Amino acid sequence: MIPLRSSERTYSPAVVTLTLIAINMIVFLYELTMPSSYLNNFIRLHGIVPYRFHYSSLLTSMFLHGGWLHVLGNMWFLWIFGKAIEDLLGHFRFLIFYLLCGLAAGLIHVYTNYDSSVPTIGASGAIAGVMGAYLIKFPHARIVTLVFIFIFITTIDIPAAFLLIYWFLIQFFSGIGSVGESAISRGDVAWFAHIGGFLAGMGLVYVMPTRQRFPRWN
Repeated sequence: MIPLRSSERTYSPAVVTLTLIAINMIVFLYELTMPSSYLNNFIRLHGIVPYRFHYSSLLTSMFLHGGWLHVLGNMWFLWIFGKAIEDLLGHFRFLIFYLLCGLAAGLIHVYTNYDSSVPTIGASGAIAGVMGAYLIKFPHARIVTLVFIFIFITTIDIPAAFLLIYWFLIQFFSGIGSVGESAISRGDVAWFAHIGGFLAGMGLVYVMPTRQRFPRWN
């Protein structure tokens, strides 16, 4: 299932969401210019490596990605769900919220993979936080979703609550199933970072003040 758009209206421009998308894409394009040996060292230096953890990597790892599918998938989910949360929190609070979710996701990953020497990169932990906040604040929104059923492709409207809970359960059971596996056998997916980011987003959106949203007059 691939979400295409949300029914939730926004009343202010998604300045921070678009800026985050732009920064991630610029950094990824910069990665593409690096020779493979240099890129590998760059990722080991700036990605999260639990075995030799540095706090700065919690921030830098959020803006690195491992391929086109990785970065485009993350940025698409950020666009779909980030606009409404930014509209709700306001631009500055949304930026703080996003970064805090990413930091929480990274710390959970380190805690659950403390002996791993495999670098972890990507914005998915922070974006999972945005999705967790969306579940709390807009559970009744409808998400137009592209669905693949055997050889058929169609779009259906799915309640946000159903889609997001379904996504979370996949992360949860995949994370539980990966306990005791090596990083290679579990496909290098930071399941617990997704879980941690999602739960952090649910909690933070409760305590952070929101603003009154007003329609724009044309």
